[in-house]
Amino acid sequence: MSHSPPPESSRPNLSVAATPGKIGRCFFGAVFAGGLGVLMYRMTMAIAATFAHKPVTSDNVTVINISAAVRTLVVGIVALGAGIFAIAALGLLLLGIQLIFIRLTQQQTSRDQA
Repeated sequence: MSHSPPPESSRPNLSVAATPGKIGRCFFGAVFAGGLGVLMYRMTMAIAATFAHKPVTSDNVTVINISAAVRTLVVGIVALGAGIFAIAALGLLLLGIQLIFIRLTQQQTSRDQA
């Protein structure tokens, strides 16, 4: 059973209109996500420093192991959040740059056609 491609009229329009509003939102989102990423990175360092300066004082091995696991999880979760925001900021920055290139090439082709 073979499937034929859908007719042209039912295909979604995948062209991107590179308007200044979209470009501005990309860069604003990149700055916002980057700022949150930096704040979360600083919070990660502060949490790690706090944990390093306050060692667990217990003779019970189970308590020491559980506290080490909890500390690792707390630092890891905050670091993961910082990394996600940093990747989102980078992606939005690159998308904004791509939209600028699309806009410039659209202007260039419209000039060439005129």
